[in-house]
Parts: sequence; C-alpha cells; structure tokens
Amino acid sequence: MANISTSYLGLSLRSPLVASASPISKKLENVAKLEEAGIGAVVVYSLFEEQILHEQAERDHFLSRATNVNPEALDYFPDLGSYNLEPDRYLAHLAAIRKAVEVPVIGSINGVTKGGWTEWAKRIEDTGVHALELNVYSVPTDPVVDGAAVEARVVDLVSEVVGKVRIPVSVKLSPFYSSIPNLVSRIGAAGAKGVVLFNRFLQPDLDPENLSVQSTAKLSDSSDLNLPLRWTAILAGRVAPQIALSGGVGTGRDLLKALLAGAQVGQVASAVLANGPDAVGRILSQLGEWMDEHEYESVDQLRGSMSQKKVVDPTAFERAQYMRALTSLDDRFV
Repeated sequence: MANISTSYLGLSLRSPLVASASPISKKLENVAKLEEAGIGAVVVYSLFEEQILHEQAERDHFLSRATNVNPEALDYFPDLGSYNLEPDRYLAHLAAIRKAVEVPVIGSINGVTKGGWTEWAKRIEDTGVHALELNVYSVPTDPVVDGAAVEARVVDLVSEVVGKVRIPVSVKLSPFYSSIPNLVSRIGAAGAKGVVLFNRFLQPDLDPENLSVQSTAKLSDSSDLNLPLRWTAILAGRVAPQIALSGGVGTGRDLLKALLAGAQVGQVASAVLANGPDAVGRILSQLGEWMDEHEYESVDQLRGSMSQKKVVDPTAFERAQYMRALTSLDDRFV
C-alpha cells in the first residue's frame, strides 16, 4: 500500500490533505472527526484584522471613561462583559483544539495592513499551534496606487508578521497580482515558509429589484481547480516557499493533480462543508488506490512530475495553452 505521509512547513503529516480555514473548525468535535478521517493538518478559521482593531477600539473607549460618573463610585472600571471578546475566544479555541488533537494545528489570521494588530500573531503562537497562515485578502480600489505598491505592502506585512513569531508562516494569496512568481519569491525572502494558492475572492452580485449589492459564498468544486493548478505547476521547483494548493480539491483525483503539479499539500474546505468530515477519507482512499494501481510507493515520488519544470512541453502552461484551447473550438463551430 502506498505511503501517503508527507511534510509541510517542516511539520510531519500523515497525509497530504489539509483542512483549510473554514467554519468547520469552529466546533471542536468537527476537528476531531477530521483527524479520525485521516486529515494531515487543520487550519483553523481566521481571526480578522477588523475584529482585533474593533476590540482594541472598544477597550480604548471604555477605559477612557467610567461606567459611573460619580467620582466616588466603587465601580469605576468598565464592565468587561460589554467588550467584544471574539479575539480572546479565538485564542481559547485554538488552545482547546491543540490539546484535543494530535495532528498539526495551524492558526489563521486575515489582514492586509501593518500595525498593532499583528502583535496577535505572537498570541496565536502562544496557544501552542504548530504554524500560522496569513491570509492576505485585499481588493485595491484606488486608481492612484500602482501594482508595485500593492505588492510591496504584502511583502512588508509578511515581514512584520514573520518577525513576531518563531513558528513557520505560510501566506494565502489571491491570483490577482501582476507577477505572482516575483511576489512569491519576495514573500519567501521575507521569511515565509509556504504559500497557499489561492484564497477565494467572494464576488459581489447586484440585486436590480432592491438596488442592493449582495455578497454570497459559493462552495468550490473540481471545476475551480485549473487556476491554482496552473500556477502551482509554474512555481513548483522555482520558488523557495512550499506550495499548498487550495480551491477545487474535492476528490482524490483533484488531490492527485495538485501533487503532480508540485504542491506539497492540497487544502480542502468545500467538500467537507458539503459532505462532512467523511469526505476526507474518500479523497485519501481514492488517492491511495490510484497510487497503488500505478505503482507509486510514496507521495514524494510523484510530486512535481507534471510541473512546468519537468513536463515535456513547458509551454502548455503559458500562452500556447490559450491558443490550443481556442483552436479546439474550431472543430466544433468552424
């Protein structure tokens, strides 16, 4: 039977499938079920920069005034129960998960700017988690700010967060940067040990009847795999950070493709949200069956064998792929 154990960010994993940050990890019993199903590691749902800044603002607000204006009041200090304590609950939840399971636990922090909130990276580390994932979710809207400035901010943020902790840091990126290879290389130089390709931008929709903007989250499926697959194949073996492919991994075949392209691991969320933790076991069983059938002894043996660096025709991942795709339509309509 094929050996599907591997490593990621210097951590030993029993499988190359990692649960990405999602609501599934908000319940401790769900994380335990993921472990039972064979998950290699778990990225816990994200703590957002906005939540931290809100709590800091709330503390500043209440500490700047008394809850009772009477100068002789005994209850001078503010009512702590009125604070937004979500960041503190997040830390407690991380610590509880860390104690409950044996698989590597990865904290997640979602932010886009440098500032005091990045101190929370150290607090997350102090819960005992094995690594930290920095999710950089930003939509540049200012016409004055050019692409170089946007990417420089990302690198600066990564450098600041890496400087706060000793545990390995991975960076979850969007696909909408001007030069992904250059940015990933710079992120590696800033100290990141891994990159996650990609986070999913939630695209807003318009409601013509109510003249409102609607935001909805759509679960991904195998049809979403091609974009992260392409960039994983292009970057594998060319950049220092390890690659975790995220987006569209819902079957063993999807995970296999991610590994063949050069990903160190594949991340899964939607398949688990749709079908429960048992989806993990099915994905890993399908991967193992394929490896046995094709006589692969380990994940490391097959990893990257179809990356751009190793395939016979590297141009298949570049402009030539576009031309071939269009040419294929000629047979149907011309």
